[in-house]
Amino acid sequence: MGGLDFSQLDWSEFGAATLDTLKMVGASALFTLILGLPLGIILFMSARSTTPWIKGVYSVLSFIVNILRSVPFVILIVALLPITDILVGTTIGVLGTIPPLVIAAAPFFARLVETALREVDRGVLEAASAMGASVWQIITRVLVREALPGLLAGLTVTVVALVSNTAMAGMIGAGGLGTLAVNYGYYRYETAVMLVAVVIMVIIVQVLQMIGDRLVIYFSRK
Repeated sequence: MGGLDFSQLDWSEFGAATLDTLKMVGASALFTLILGLPLGIILFMSARSTTPWIKGVYSVLSFIVNILRSVPFVILIVALLPITDILVGTTIGVLGTIPPLVIAAAPFFARLVETALREVDRGVLEAASAMGASVWQIITRVLVREALPGLLAGLTVTVVALVSNTAMAGMIGAGGLGTLAVNYGYYRYETAVMLVAVVIMVIIVQVLQMIGDRLVIYFSRK
C-alpha cells in the first residue's frame, strides 16, 4: 500500500489531467445546454397543451427522458460505445467521453428546466398571451426570463454532476483526473496521487458551485 509521499508527484501530469477534465466538463456542459434547454421547454409546453397528439408527444419524450435518467452512467457509457465511435470516431480520451456525458446530462437538465418553468406565475403567461404575444415571444421574453434564476441553478447542478461523471468515465480510459486517480491511486496503490486528484476535483466543484450561486443571486435581484 503506497504512502502519502507528495515529493515524487508529477505536477505537470496533474495540470494536463485537470485541463482534460475541464475540457470534458466545458464541452459537455455547452452541448447539454444546447440540447437540454429546448427539450425542457418542449416538455413544459407539451404538458400544458390540451391537443391529444401534443400530449402524446409529451408522453413519449417524458418516457425517453426517464429511461436515460435512470440508467447508471457507468452502464450508459459502455452501452453507448458504438454510437460514440460513430459520432466522434473514438471511444476513449476526452473526445470519446463527451457524447455519453451529454446524453446522460441533457435529459437530467431538461427535467430541471421543466421544473423551473413550472414555477413561473401563470398570470404572467396569461397576460402575455392576452396582449397578443406569439408562442415564441412567450417562450423567449416571458418564460425564460422569468425562470432564469431557476434555470441557472439547474445548470449549476448539472455541471457539478458532469464533474462527477468524468471521474466515473476515468474507469474506462476517459482521461482527466478520474483516469489519473484510477490508474495510480487504485491500480498502483499510490494514495497521494488519488488524494491530490480528489482535492482538485473538489476545488473545481466548489468554484463551479460558487459561480452558479453568484449568478442565481444576481439575476434574482434583477
